[in-house]
Amino acid sequence: MKQTAYAIAILCLAGVLAGCLAAPAPVTAPPKSEVPVKSEQAQVRVLARGAPIHGANGIGFDAQNRLYIASINGGEIVVMDPETGKIIERIGAERGVDTPDDLAFGPDGSLYWTSLYGGQIGRLSPDGKMSTAAQLPPGANPITFSDDGRLFVALDFLGDALYEVDPAGKKEPRLIAKDLGFLNGMDWGQDGRLYGPIWTKGQVVKVNVDTGEIKVVAEGLVVPSAVKFDAQGRLHVLDFATGKVARINLQTGGREELAQLAPSLDNLAFDAKGRLFISNAEQGSVIELLSDGKSRPVSPAGMIAPGGVAVVKDAGGQESVFVVDSMTLCQFDAQAGASPQPGKTIARFMPPNFTVAPFGDKLVMSSYMGNLVQIVDPATGKIVHTDPSFKTPLNAIQFGGDLVVAELGTNRIVRQTSAGPVSLAEGIAVPTGLAASGRNLWAADWASGAVFQIVKDDVALKPAVQVATGLKNPEGLAVAADGGLLVVEAGAGRLSHIDLTTGKVKTVADGLEIGLPLPHMPPTAFFNGVAVGASGDIYVTGDKGSVLYHIKP
Repeated sequence: MKQTAYAIAILCLAGVLAGCLAAPAPVTAPPKSEVPVKSEQAQVRVLARGAPIHGANGIGFDAQNRLYIASINGGEIVVMDPETGKIIERIGAERGVDTPDDLAFGPDGSLYWTSLYGGQIGRLSPDGKMSTAAQLPPGANPITFSDDGRLFVALDFLGDALYEVDPAGKKEPRLIAKDLGFLNGMDWGQDGRLYGPIWTKGQVVKVNVDTGEIKVVAEGLVVPSAVKFDAQGRLHVLDFATGKVARINLQTGGREELAQLAPSLDNLAFDAKGRLFISNAEQGSVIELLSDGKSRPVSPAGMIAPGGVAVVKDAGGQESVFVVDSMTLCQFDAQAGASPQPGKTIARFMPPNFTVAPFGDKLVMSSYMGNLVQIVDPATGKIVHTDPSFKTPLNAIQFGGDLVVAELGTNRIVRQTSAGPVSLAEGIAVPTGLAASGRNLWAADWASGAVFQIVKDDVALKPAVQVATGLKNPEGLAVAADGGLLVVEAGAGRLSHIDLTTGKVKTVADGLEIGLPLPHMPPTAFFNGVAVGASGDIYVTGDKGSVLYHIKP
């Protein structure tokens, strides 16, 4: 599994976002548009609900043996009872926490964490005071203390270096080494060396933090993500790609496999009783690994940040709902019973994707992190086509047999034809929702709150025609059974309906758990999608609640 594309993709965003808020597209006078009014509420039920954590990354225990879990996607550190899985506290942006990837406790009991996207090293003292211990470049990831209280942080994915940081925040960070190949979850050894895995090289190394000397202690792993010593001084390692947990013989470099778990293992920690706990980034779960290799669920797995949604009918006429959930594509029964269903993971990928839509008998996905539009075969879960030519794509759908993409990097809607790309609309500040019916195409602008018709009877409208305004951060867009448009208003937590004849906007369902922010990324973040089945039933994703809704209008 190659992960370097993920790093390169996020680096590309810095230049793209600087100019993402261009002037809105010129438009003609729209039909009369009204502030959405409350309609008779549709029947709304939860078809699937995901994990209580938006991805579980670095973990550790405080002096009271409470489990702390860093969640990049959730922008928070979750405090949990390791016995019951009950969430005791969520430490988020209001306390200065920003995309936390890993955490550690200092000798005085202070909580330290790294901000992957922002590069800050945060500190929360035992008396509740928040401060910044250091400002590093983006990519701040693993963090650990030495036995004598020295603090070390490495950069991953958005950078590649190892630093010593002053826990008090008075001295400038000291660069120890760079270009290591992404040194990940680290721990301090009894021999006075810093141990950690090299993500891109399949190695575990030890570092002399005073000289910068690096020695390989084990190799042959696929994508090692974290190491930790137990109380007996035995080194344990996780493999992100394979889901294997192993113990390393430091004399020989050999490995004893302890367990085979699901892929995307992120970090591990031993509690005061010597019990081993492991986090899973993709599933948002935490488990305790028992001595016999079996596991005890602590916090359940599930969707962590559902984005785009698509409804597809198979050859037998059975409808399935497909949801992009960051690094996975999940399949659900469109007409499941009353209890929320777990769904089935049919594909895994890196970098994350954020939207999905039907594309013939395949599905098309988009990833602004990777600047990619990809076609996946839902029958096999394999990516059958990848197009890297788009500039920060926020959405992609099929229209008239062609691919249509909403590009944040160029503020336009692009149609990929056999003769090459054709610009359908330009100057859209944050192009998000896309919907098509026959030879007509519509697009939404997250920033201005407008929806435009940009193609009518297969002719691009120049300028585009505004069909609705006053929407609050529109994201997902779909054609309703009555020919109107359904739009997910992420800023209002509701699904609305646009009458294309009158321009009137009415509420279909509100109080939806949508609008999870992702700092340092495009404002659509994980995207909240909407799709319509053959029966007219509506499916909406809610990233904030990690939920898939089934709505009968």
